[in-house]
This record gives sequence, C-alpha cells and structure tokens, in this order.
Amino acid sequence: MITLTENAANKVKQLQEEKGGGGKLLRIFVESGGCSGFQYGMSFDLKNDDDRTLKSAGVSFLMDDASIEYMKGSEIDFDDGLQGKGFEIRNPNADSTCGCGKSFN
Repeated sequence: MITLTENAANKVKQLQEEKGGGGKLLRIFVESGGCSGFQYGMSFDLKNDDDRTLKSAGVSFLMDDASIEYMKGSEIDFDDGLQGKGFEIRNPNADSTCGCGKSFN
C-alpha cells in the first residue's frame, strides 16, 4: 500500500483544483534514470487500461503495477516549510537514495 500524509493529500487536492480537473488524477510512477538508478515522478493524467486506481487520505491516484512493486509500503509527504523539499517519498524498499530525494536504488 502506498499512503499519502494529510499534508500531501491537501497539496494534491489544491493542485487538482488549480489544474481544473478534467477527469485527470495524480499519477505516481517510477522510471529509469536519476543519479541512483531510478527516479520518482508525478503528473496529472487520464487513466490508462493497465493502470490501477489507489486511494489514500481521500485522494485517488494512478499507478502501474511495476511502480507499485518498487514503492510498496511507501509514504508520500509534502513539506512546504522554510527548508521544504516539496513532495518527499519515504520508500522502505530503497537500498540508497540521492540527496535530491527523487532518485533511489
């Protein structure tokens, strides 16, 4: 299960309102690249046939099966404080992470 904290859920809802909806949901994904081998990504997108729709903290989001496998048990937070990094993913499956917080191995 991938969970969103209350802060992350509130930010996603805010961004969806700003984008005007259009039936698009948050897509959370993992792709090759970054400084540690894989990197996280997020965008607003329409559902594809091979997507799964997950829900956490009142927010529905899309993920493909491969991304779910890499991110099982992850928590997504949003920090907008003075030293805030934006969205932060805490992934228990990552052997190592990069200082940018968007790349892992």
